[in-house]
Amino acid sequence: MKKAYVLLFDTYADWEIGYVLAELRRIGNLQVVTVGFTTEPVLSMGGLRVQPEMLLADVDIDDVLLFILPGGMMWENAYPKQEIHTFLQALDSKQVPMAGICAASTVLAKAGVLQGKKHTSNSLKYLQDNAPGTTSQEDYIAELAVTDGHITTASGLGSIEFTLKIMEALDITTPEMRALWHRAFKHGEYPEDLA
Repeated sequence: MKKAYVLLFDTYADWEIGYVLAELRRIGNLQVVTVGFTTEPVLSMGGLRVQPEMLLADVDIDDVLLFILPGGMMWENAYPKQEIHTFLQALDSKQVPMAGICAASTVLAKAGVLQGKKHTSNSLKYLQDNAPGTTSQEDYIAELAVTDGHITTASGLGSIEFTLKIMEALDITTPEMRALWHRAFKHGEYPEDLA
């Protein structure tokens, strides 16, 4: 059975992926596997110390249902470009679903997988400043989250929308249940029949 993989690294933005990881497991009944550039423990922005289960280099692309890149300060500095870009390009060549939020959108752009795809980020200026010349202004959509084909991108302010777009892309639960979920978490509309 294919699994959802999430890349963890020092300074990853833990809150940005909290909803999606929970719902992939809770509603989607999917196995989530944590991967890293090493298997040494990493420290999230929020202070969570987590040890990735396996190396990114050991991930079998044919086993990936979804690959998630959280935001984090590392993406605006030095990171293992060759390793992650090559991996993302391999996923893209097989049209394996992938999702990047906040600064991770710049990594997708630098890897070349956003070319010709509608996408978003923290802002158009942010994307242009941090990944110059890698995407077109015409393909940028000023929304909290955007899915085009097998790629989902989101602003760092759009973790709920990011989760919804991923659930839609993977066809997790019914459209009605997804709408109910979104109203509950975005607007605090707790379903009356569950109250």
